[in-house]
Amino acid sequence: MMVSALMQEGVSLQITPMQIPDSVAQAGSDLGLEDKAASDSEIVVHPGEMCRVSLEIKNWESTPQPIMLQVDGTFPLKWCHIEAEPRIPRTKQGGAIHLTTAEVPAKKSWYTDLWFQVPDDFFEQQEALATPAKKHLELNFQGCLSVCSASTTGGMRSPIQQSSFDLYVRPRSRYTTFLPTVYQEIDIIHRFVKIFEEAFDPVVNSFTSMWAHLDPLTAPQSLLPFLAHWVDWPLDAELSLTQQRRLIRRAVEIYRSRGTRKGLRFYLHLYTGLPLDEEISREDDKAISITEPSGQGCVLGLAHMGVDSVLGGGKAYHFQVRLRCTPDHVIDEPLIRRIIEQEKPAFCTYDLCIENR
Repeated sequence: MMVSALMQEGVSLQITPMQIPDSVAQAGSDLGLEDKAASDSEIVVHPGEMCRVSLEIKNWESTPQPIMLQVDGTFPLKWCHIEAEPRIPRTKQGGAIHLTTAEVPAKKSWYTDLWFQVPDDFFEQQEALATPAKKHLELNFQGCLSVCSASTTGGMRSPIQQSSFDLYVRPRSRYTTFLPTVYQEIDIIHRFVKIFEEAFDPVVNSFTSMWAHLDPLTAPQSLLPFLAHWVDWPLDAELSLTQQRRLIRRAVEIYRSRGTRKGLRFYLHLYTGLPLDEEISREDDKAISITEPSGQGCVLGLAHMGVDSVLGGGKAYHFQVRLRCTPDHVIDEPLIRRIIEQEKPAFCTYDLCIENR
């Protein structure tokens, strides 16, 4: 932690970064940059994270001092804002940004916080290298915090106190925690290891979520053909993506009961989304009803010819499929018939009836 303190005209300014950097950044560590004069403070900022810097302005005079804080630097000034009440609109004066105005009591100190926040996509912004003159991304910046007298009327306010600082933008790296301590304190190693972290992290994360890639309900769409081939299930372009996912996931169950009433009802349930109604005992009351038109035969005193008895009996190996759905439930009848033709035994015939409840 570096502290800067200067005194001039009875006012002192102290800058204290509140975050301890992982490594010591150096102004001349970038290729193509020459060593610059040492500044009063060094501030390391990680993209997407808030960096807090504590400010203390002390008034050594016996009278209150109205002051105004301004900041200037080679970095985008929108990265910087100050904690103050009430919030003062950010205005420009020359090349600096007016942060806030305050009155420091006599023989006392006034405290506030200076915050820096770099965009989280800082390293992905290609416009930083758009100009031919720039051969690398700028990571090291210089800034200056000025204390001006707020009592001056008109014209440019000359600072009564200034403190320079270096602002270093560095990536946050977790891999460096596995290095020996002596290497963790070197800035260039942090930046070098971050290259491998960015390359390996997607691969490592894919292992932790591998189960989701093997489940047809959560797998990426590009992986569905592989999962379908895995269970020998033909993909149908007429089906929606959700229907294909459900069918691939339950393909083995469909194979196990293919050619049976249970298997056909289960297939129609996965396609239409209608309930199986396993708790309903009467077949005719189910949303997906599969019945065979056969009765108890002709019983004297009970049967009525033409009503519940037919001379000669009905068709052999014939069944009826009845789907009961709400009017807003859209069902593709040609596709339903194709599914039944695919799942039924070859020697069976059927009737299809779609009813709206």
